[in-house]
Amino acid sequence: MISTQRSLSGSSQSPRSPSSQPFLSVSVTDPVKLGNGVQAYISYRVITKTNLPEYQGPEKIVIRRYSDFVWLRDRLAEKYKGIFIPPLPEKSAVEKFRFSVEFIEMRRQALDVFVNRIASHPELKQSEDLRTFLQEDEETMERARSLEIGIFKKKPADLMQIFKDVQSKVSDVVLGKEKPVEESNPEYEKLKHYIFELEDHLAEAQKQAFRLVKRHKELGQSLADFGKAVKLLGACEGNSLGKAFSDLGTKSELLSIKLQKEAHNLLMNFEEPLKDYVRAVQSIKATMADRANAFKQQCELAEATKLKEINLDKLMLIRSDRVGEAEFEYKELKAESEEATRRFELIVKLMNEEIVRFQEQKTSDMGLAFHEFAKGQAKLANDIADAWRSLLPKLEVCSSPDK
Repeated sequence: MISTQRSLSGSSQSPRSPSSQPFLSVSVTDPVKLGNGVQAYISYRVITKTNLPEYQGPEKIVIRRYSDFVWLRDRLAEKYKGIFIPPLPEKSAVEKFRFSVEFIEMRRQALDVFVNRIASHPELKQSEDLRTFLQEDEETMERARSLEIGIFKKKPADLMQIFKDVQSKVSDVVLGKEKPVEESNPEYEKLKHYIFELEDHLAEAQKQAFRLVKRHKELGQSLADFGKAVKLLGACEGNSLGKAFSDLGTKSELLSIKLQKEAHNLLMNFEEPLKDYVRAVQSIKATMADRANAFKQQCELAEATKLKEINLDKLMLIRSDRVGEAEFEYKELKAESEEATRRFELIVKLMNEEIVRFQEQKTSDMGLAFHEFAKGQAKLANDIADAWRSLLPKLEVCSSPDK
């Protein structure tokens, strides 16, 4: 569990005491399967502890499902352009994996990380949508989800216009009528190169981590099968050889359990953090797309304003009776252009701050993940070496020519 500020343990101050340090901590716990068939889903208890005055009390427990987390992320992505919204875990489409114990725990852990990253973010933690998510009852959340307006909840007439606009844009590009408007900034180009390179390397590391987990599981299962076979072989022998075989089988089964346990630790504490950062890069790329759109809109409005100004000058020269109307249109367009410039500059500012925060968090998280990986592998190697070493004296006796 991550908290924005750890409270002092053993303090006699009440959570609402003015002298308490502000904190907001969230836990996603107790996944429960509800419903049957295609309608089945997992619900979670979301426990919030805080002393912030804008919250209803020091502790609140609500029930949430995956679609509620999606709602929260979509709302934040729409309202906080320029900020890297934490990623959500993917939704499994495979029925047999969707409700496995391992998958459910992976999903719970990822959702816990997701909501705590929001709760610890200096801007996102102030979101009204976060407070709704953490405090409102299930019925209110369901209404909020149903009111969410997205592209596919627009009226059919609006959709037709959207598709026509897209088709027109595609035609213009294909026919060479429109050249892409792109930001030319050496520092930003360097950042984009880094992000795409990071994505490739993280994806490859996660792929190899997956192979490590699989290898540990397979080796663990092989040792379990080998242990059973050797114990049966030992049962056929009534002398010291049979006892040695039985001990070998027992050690193999114990090592199998250790390997399976380490496979699970690798999955949760090594592969999953890597996968989470692969998803985080996708969030950064989504913010880069927002920046590109804002830049394009700024350029297009600046160009349109310039043309409108030229047209206004011409009308004023010929003393046209349309001067008043044209002047009003020019002022409106100029205000819109200035607002677009402010939006773009804000996205740039926020992105610069977010990259610093992302790098610091990545250094901490990856350092912890690789430390846990190395520590787990070292312990496993020692356990395996100690187990086999303890058998050597018995096996040496059995292998002696005098016996």
